[in-house]
Amino acid sequence: MNAGVLEDGNVSYPEAGSPQGGVISPLLANIYLHEVLDAWFAKEVRPRLKGRGFLIRYADDAVFVFSLKGDARRVLDVLPERFGKFGLTLHPEKTRLVRFARPPKHPPPKGSSGPKPPGSFDFLGFTHLWTRSLKGNWVIRRRTAKDRFTRSLSRVWEWCRTHRHLPLKEQWRALVQKLRGHYGYYGIIGNSWSLDRFRSKVVHAWKRWLGRRSQRGFVNWRDMAKLLERFPLPGTDLTKRVLPA
Repeated sequence: MNAGVLEDGNVSYPEAGSPQGGVISPLLANIYLHEVLDAWFAKEVRPRLKGRGFLIRYADDAVFVFSLKGDARRVLDVLPERFGKFGLTLHPEKTRLVRFARPPKHPPPKGSSGPKPPGSFDFLGFTHLWTRSLKGNWVIRRRTAKDRFTRSLSRVWEWCRTHRHLPLKEQWRALVQKLRGHYGYYGIIGNSWSLDRFRSKVVHAWKRWLGRRSQRGFVNWRDMAKLLERFPLPGTDLTKRVLPA
């Protein structure tokens, strides 16, 4: 609580709250929001709903699910007041009402005034959206959220840049671990396209910075293919594992 916050080289010690990114923040959020949100929703909100309603929360991220738009609108209207009583505010960009109903089995004719297609929302690093299954049925899929994808790739890109002079075997071991960690969280059913794309981008980053090791260090794709035969990176088939030697 008293660790302070480092911003632009200056350390400040806020008198209230916990440091952004501090290890204690999720624990405090769970304790605080249990009464502010969970208990309030169970004891006061749910009994007053006209339809069904659910609350899913992890630390300070939460999603409310309602079967009726009217219930969703009323809860959204009272949330700022509820949070304000405890010195909290809602994120202005992340707090929104999303229509997430199952799309019709057959799309309406073009030009008709049918319901708008459902939206999507991000939660815990995944974008939740409706897509067609292989059998043509509507199912909810989860894919890596764009901001999380970009953030993860930027970290790998920066690592390859700063460690490009390490021996190849050491670089390979580190990249295998990074990919396995990424797959461990984002490797869920329906997200294979995002995993394949992430692996491809990692290969591009490794090739790019291996080619910057010296003025004569250019690496073409033929050389990179031979390198990957010697130091294979794990694919997105999670049943096959590549372990660093």
